Amino acid sequence: MGGRVTFASGNPVPYTYETIGKIDDVKILHGIGDKHDLPVEAHSNNAYIQLYPDGNFKMLRLFDSEHYLVKEIGYHPESQLDKSRKPILHVHEYPIHDDFRKRTTRLMTEEEYEKYKKYFGGIDRWKPEK
Repeated sequence: MGGRVTFASGNPVPYTYETIGKIDDVKILHGIGDKHDLPVEAHSNNAYIQLYPDGNFKMLRLFDSEHYLVKEIGYHPESQLDKSRKPILHVHEYPIHDDFRKRTTRLMTEEEYEKYKKYFGGIDRWKPEK
């Protein structure tokens, strides 16, 4: 997977991610070399998953029909959502194509948790502690 439109414009670039498995219908990607995050674009898929080195769920990225990142479900501490500083499932939304500074952060809804829980590997912490 290379950069946006490089393949379509006839400028192939080396792959920077490899597929290491699937959860249901979504590819699990692992960065090659110094790549440690997931792609910010999708060539032919509408989602990608990343796992922590211990095999636990880290992130699910969802893309629109134009291959732009629109939503990311992450599992890491978010102090603005949960003061415990423990990892929590939460959502980052990207309302503007390719402007990652404009993302929003919020807790998951119950509907989102139910829809995507098959990808979380049993992680069920999506509500903050009281």
